[in-house]
Amino acid sequence: MTTRIHNKKTVSVFFFTLAALCWSSLALAQTTIDSVRLHRAPDHTRIVFDLPAPVDHKLDKLANPDRVVLDLQDAALDFDVKTLDYASSPIANIRVGKHTDKTRVVLDMKESVRTRTNLLKPIEPHGWRLVVDLFDKELQTAKTDKPKPQKPVEPKAQRLMIVAIDAGHGGEDPGARGPSGTYEKTIVLQIAKKLEALVNDKAGMRAVMVRDGDYYVPLVERRKIAREKHGADVFVSIHADAFTDARAHGASVFALSNRGATSARARYLAKIANESDRVAGVYEEEEDDSSLYSVLADLQMNGSMAGSLYLGRQVLLEMGKVTKLHGNRDKVEQAGFAVLKEPEMVSILVETGFISNPTEERNLRSSAHQTKLARSVLNGIDAYFRSHPAPNSWYAAQRREQGDEYRIQPGDTLSEIARQYSVSEQSIRSANGMDGDRIMVGQVLKIPRS
Repeated sequence: MTTRIHNKKTVSVFFFTLAALCWSSLALAQTTIDSVRLHRAPDHTRIVFDLPAPVDHKLDKLANPDRVVLDLQDAALDFDVKTLDYASSPIANIRVGKHTDKTRVVLDMKESVRTRTNLLKPIEPHGWRLVVDLFDKELQTAKTDKPKPQKPVEPKAQRLMIVAIDAGHGGEDPGARGPSGTYEKTIVLQIAKKLEALVNDKAGMRAVMVRDGDYYVPLVERRKIAREKHGADVFVSIHADAFTDARAHGASVFALSNRGATSARARYLAKIANESDRVAGVYEEEEDDSSLYSVLADLQMNGSMAGSLYLGRQVLLEMGKVTKLHGNRDKVEQAGFAVLKEPEMVSILVETGFISNPTEERNLRSSAHQTKLARSVLNGIDAYFRSHPAPNSWYAAQRREQGDEYRIQPGDTLSEIARQYSVSEQSIRSANGMDGDRIMVGQVLKIPRS
């Protein structure tokens, strides 16, 4: 049976109701985006849209004037883009337009950029994310230009020892979060900057920062910045620990291991640290470790690992003077931390305390406590450089002029000490009136000039 509607008013009401229902269904189908973040790095700008669910998107570049247009399909943007700080980026202005089936975000650019987008799957602490990367034009050009051959540099009589300071996490990777909402990435950057100032005030050494702002640097790139760009002698990665039990507390130091972790905790921390690239949404993968270069690198790494353990012990001893150590242990633990895998560089990872512990979170937020921690790390580095001075360095010159002393540490042997100082075992025995090789922890040895 067919029903006919004769009344015009009834027909109008019917179609109005039908349209309203369709519009309501469309509105319900839209995804609402209420969180947007912007991170500025030295070579690019990253804009992140937090999504409750995956969103189809389209990105276009337009010229004259330069613009980047992002269409978010079936999505509504409930965020004030004027609150984003893009003053130091190539972005001149951000505009948002609302359409029936999409939201359009227009980035008015000061200059042309290379773009990249990626829809990231959920990983703690993030849900779905749409990432838009804008790579600076000037830096792109610099990368494509062939480097000019450099003249060989003559070694200086007293070169400075280079300390690379790596503030862990950053940008899209916040690290752990304390009970009061403090982010690890913020705390460790503050400590890193304090350490940078102390190193630069210390005779014989100079600091370089792997990151100096709230942006993320891939793990592989951190090592390259330290060693290849700056020729760092030591690499110190600064972190703040966390655990489900808020009672866990204390600082600790870790070095690399290529033969398994020394404890379950070390293995767990390495796993968390090595997932940073995924959390931050980094797309590059580590090169295959099966190459001949990697085999040779592993052989070289054995030497740097010994130095790393020594540096770690010195830092732990100094940190124990200003804060509690985790489990009251003064032993350097080891695990497969990707950020420490540089064969030609002594590298350690320092956990400054448990940000998940309310008391230690308050301490870590304290500028005075941060300075104490930074100074303890500096003192450990200084002790390492005094016992392992590079040729032609200020530290080597100081040893030649003044001689040196060495305090015995757990695990030391006379032969190892002699090797570190490039002197013979017999010369150490003679300088200290020793008949044999017996030494004791805490004993101070006079080291003869080489």
